[in-house]
Amino acid sequence: MTEHGIGTDPTMKPIDPATAPTTTVLRTMGERSAPRGRRRRGVGWLHVPLWLGYLFLYLPIVVVVVMSFNASKNLFVWRGFSLDWYASLFHNRAMLEGLGNTLIVAISVTVISTVLGTLLAVGIHRYTKGGLIRAFSIAPALLPDLLLGIGLLSFYSLITFTLGLHSVVIAHSVFATAFVTAIVLARIASIDESLEEASRDLGASPVRTFLRITLPQLMPGIVAGAMLAFTLSLDEFVIAYFTAAPTTPTLPIVIYSTVRFGVTPEVNALATLLLLVSIVTILAAQRLTRIGSPKESE
Repeated sequence: MTEHGIGTDPTMKPIDPATAPTTTVLRTMGERSAPRGRRRRGVGWLHVPLWLGYLFLYLPIVVVVVMSFNASKNLFVWRGFSLDWYASLFHNRAMLEGLGNTLIVAISVTVISTVLGTLLAVGIHRYTKGGLIRAFSIAPALLPDLLLGIGLLSFYSLITFTLGLHSVVIAHSVFATAFVTAIVLARIASIDESLEEASRDLGASPVRTFLRITLPQLMPGIVAGAMLAFTLSLDEFVIAYFTAAPTTPTLPIVIYSTVRFGVTPEVNALATLLLLVSIVTILAAQRLTRIGSPKESE
């Protein structure tokens, strides 16, 4: 027995000073085993630029949403809660015409870009090697809108193509197809190709295999790409400004012509509705891209 009343184990070997851990090693081991919150306590100030960036980005949006419910025409004076500007919005003929043109363009672009983007993604995945063609397929999504708008306008002028809603549909389909292609390509990487092989081994034709096996597996990515294409076309301004005719303006162009003389409460109400549609569509697209993924199935 020791002086503290604790017995010693005769099977224990004495510690060799040459192989004993040093103080530095013990300190390092203690830091690694320490709670994560304790280790990060000293870098809390690094979050300040992050929150300032969020404040700079989202505070104007919050102001627009709040002021859309303001009973006063003065955007900087709160006179009480009111829904009058939403009712007034639906009596604005110019806004309604622009909304109608935008919906025609957005729906047409969604259909065209979804079909072309899906077929392009399947073709790239099956019949190409390397990343060059893949990079070219998504390049329109990375090009600046100003460059793409000027290029399309120059092309229309070169072939004497009449401007109108059809020219906007073609222009929007160029970049929307690139987004759909990128999303469907990401979805293809997670599908089970053994099901396609089994279908072909059982005698199904390539078309039947694609319609009955491949397409249902790609459907979440296709729907997500279609939603994203609709949202992008709905809000796009620069390319539409260059490729639309003066007699058929889209909604963003109508809003631009209105806010040049000052932002009205009706514009705030319209911006709030567009924000709501965009948020719901993007969240739904994000959710659909996760369906069937490995992380979702775990």
